[in-house]
Amino acid sequence: MKPLAGIRIADFTVHNAGPFCTHLLSQLGAEVVKIESAMRPDAFRKPHPVYGRMGPATFDQVASTKLSVRINLKKPEGVALAKRLVAVSDIAAESFRPGVIGRLGLGFEDLKAVKQDIIMLCVSSSGQSGPDRHFAGYAPLFGAWGGLGEMTGYADGPPVEMRHVMDHTVGMNSAVAVMAALQRRRITGAGGLVDVSAREVASSLLGEALLMAAAGEEPRRIGNAHLSHAPHGVYPAQGEDRWVSIAVTTDAEWQALAALIDEDGAFAGGLATDARFLKAADRNANRAALEPILSAWTATRPADDTSELLQGLGVAAHSSWTTPEIAADPHLRARGAICEVQEPDGKHRAAVGVPMRLSKGAEIGIHRGTPKLGEDEDYVYGELLGLGRDERTALEDAEVIY
Repeated sequence: MKPLAGIRIADFTVHNAGPFCTHLLSQLGAEVVKIESAMRPDAFRKPHPVYGRMGPATFDQVASTKLSVRINLKKPEGVALAKRLVAVSDIAAESFRPGVIGRLGLGFEDLKAVKQDIIMLCVSSSGQSGPDRHFAGYAPLFGAWGGLGEMTGYADGPPVEMRHVMDHTVGMNSAVAVMAALQRRRITGAGGLVDVSAREVASSLLGEALLMAAAGEEPRRIGNAHLSHAPHGVYPAQGEDRWVSIAVTTDAEWQALAALIDEDGAFAGGLATDARFLKAADRNANRAALEPILSAWTATRPADDTSELLQGLGVAAHSSWTTPEIAADPHLRARGAICEVQEPDGKHRAAVGVPMRLSKGAEIGIHRGTPKLGEDEDYVYGELLGLGRDERTALEDAEVIY
């Protein structure tokens, strides 16, 4: 039995942040009914060149395991049908701009009228209250607006645009908040509104930088460097566009790395005894001299060989993997982080599983592929809502189920 078995979610979310939240909850066992229409399918159901891709892979990784029904929310009958679904659900989730869901007649107070203990999740750019609540936003704006972009990148370059990492982090925060609301309802019997601001999620990740700014200091971008550890970064490896990440956190680790470089004869004079690099503070102060030395050594070696050798010495290192390497990783597949699911057409396809594990008997993860639009209407409209064939046909003819 999955932990959230028996919990049902009416999912009105679109794009990525909200859908990733409900996707996580579905892998934990919740039954998620995704609501779309042929008139307004989720933007990620089709190629979306604005997001730098020409295929629907993004939809696959936030929609698998969900059920799909069509409801035209532009029609009053569609809103009424959506309320019937909410009435048999535990959670309603939406990610429109604040005010949109209310104008459709599906705001929190509207849904409480049909389900007194409903938990409603609202994911938006800046939250449901405050002077900026009306602002629209997408992942790059969340990171920029929340300050995360400003702290990401090199000191002599521009802020780095944050994309899917922002959406997914917002989705994870939302999933935690929803589960807290479920626990509160279990204890008190009361539902509630869960208001998640993507901009605030970004700011919450700044942590130390915000505290520094509050104390009058001005934190700056430092690229792949670290405030106290050195060397710490990504270095060129043998081959085209191959890289290895190395993080030295103690003087003992540095001595192990330096001795290896000296053994290879890559630095004349002895790196392990060079006074500029003996202590962490020295290495940080002389980072500009240290980085080219290390890069010259790593560039002569395959990334995987370097990482394996350094790991054996107790130094944190690994090659910077490409996505095909990650997808083929036997470790991730053994743990179910990369799994195979069956799509509606019968074909099997790799999928990204939930990044956590529970003890046996509480297996979690993806159990089915991405649903076709309206694929699950027989179950939802027939078994859950009890609509007869004539009623469904009439709603389809009126383009309410559409």
